[in-house]
Amino acid sequence: MSIITRLLLLPVLSALCQCSIAQSPGVWLTTPDRQQLLAQQEPLRFTGSINSQQPVILVNPNETFQQMDGFGFALTGGSAQHIIRMDAAERKTLLQELFGQDRDGMGISYLRLSIGASDLNQRVFSYNDLPAGKKDPTLSRFSLADDEKDVVPVMKEILAINPAIKILGSPWSAPTWMKSNNNIQGGRLQEEYYPVYARYFVKYIRAMEQQGIRIDAITVQNEPFNDGNTPSMQMLAKEQLRFIRDHLGPLFKKEGITTRIILYDHNCDAPEYPMAILADSTAARFIDGSGFHLYAGPVSAMSRVHDAFPTKGLYFTEMMAVNRDGQFNIANPVERILIGATRNWSRNVILWNLAANAKFEPHTDNGGCAFCQGAVTIEGNAVERNIALYVIGHASRFVPPASYRIASNTSETLPNVAFRTPTGRIVLIVANKSAETQAFNIATGSKAASAKLPAGAVATYTW
Repeated sequence: MSIITRLLLLPVLSALCQCSIAQSPGVWLTTPDRQQLLAQQEPLRFTGSINSQQPVILVNPNETFQQMDGFGFALTGGSAQHIIRMDAAERKTLLQELFGQDRDGMGISYLRLSIGASDLNQRVFSYNDLPAGKKDPTLSRFSLADDEKDVVPVMKEILAINPAIKILGSPWSAPTWMKSNNNIQGGRLQEEYYPVYARYFVKYIRAMEQQGIRIDAITVQNEPFNDGNTPSMQMLAKEQLRFIRDHLGPLFKKEGITTRIILYDHNCDAPEYPMAILADSTAARFIDGSGFHLYAGPVSAMSRVHDAFPTKGLYFTEMMAVNRDGQFNIANPVERILIGATRNWSRNVILWNLAANAKFEPHTDNGGCAFCQGAVTIEGNAVERNIALYVIGHASRFVPPASYRIASNTSETLPNVAFRTPTGRIVLIVANKSAETQAFNIATGSKAASAKLPAGAVATYTW
């Protein structure tokens, strides 16, 4: 144990010598051999002793960071299609398992919807599709009809289970008649349609509200550098700046829209994009924060944005966590995504995506993701639970919205993150990245407990 660590432990060890507090931290474990899948274990016991030869995770509930909005998945059109086709009883059971707030539910508390089709829809659509050559600047033909077949009814059943769930809406493309190439793939939003597209967002928010679905936040464009998905649309930072500052933000204010505006919504390799927009004081007044994916760049980029603009929110809006080559390496995505995002100021973690079938369907042709595994695989009424479900479940079941991230030290072999819930419970999530079982101490205030975590495993500890 290093001299620095020993010095840090002096006040803890002193307090431990003064009292022995018999509490029982609960333990929920997932192992890479799948023998334990978010399974409750024998509780630990806080005592008045500590093993100074083992690593120590120090948890300080009095040092707080960001407040959490929730954990969840993208409810793509394809996900909703599989769910709505299940028999009613089986569907109810699955949704209760995923969204239920009781001890048996996963407690998913955040969903991302696509505004129009994403690349995980069976077919491409916007809410204002027109014959070639036609325009509709008044949006008189705006319609949620495609979402009303699957996304809307599934959302209503989810809201019956958890009425407080937060919903983020993200567009993959504007209607083709607003775009520079008149194509659902690629192209850019023509500047003459900036005010029309701003009204498109307002109509979407209000149409969903009429269905009883409140959109808490929107991103302006999913992956604004990406022109290869079907659908997709590029939007440079200077374009998104003008769109928010001169059109979307003022219109939301004028119409009394309280839905939050989140910019960027792309990879961690270009934090300069959101920073350039937030540097404009007029645009920044309308912006709640920035969204990030993790297909490229380090997750620490989120902290760069936080350090430059500490009053603005950070959101982790997309990343896949999938079984690769038959492996169930749970520690890796928990460390990289769940722990990485939250330790870098993210208020949420959303994985891509909630459901697909065994062939990773549906997806669009010519630019749809043909390898995107769902958190659950659905074939008829049969459900298989995949790695992403447990990555999120280790947080969502125990860390409700309005919890705060709190201080904990970390290491390469035992990455971790800690939270304090609104009721005062402490939640510690630990991943063992090493190839061997790790024995370690959990210390907080005047208490310490000895724990062991198998190689490649993840555990959530609560007290």
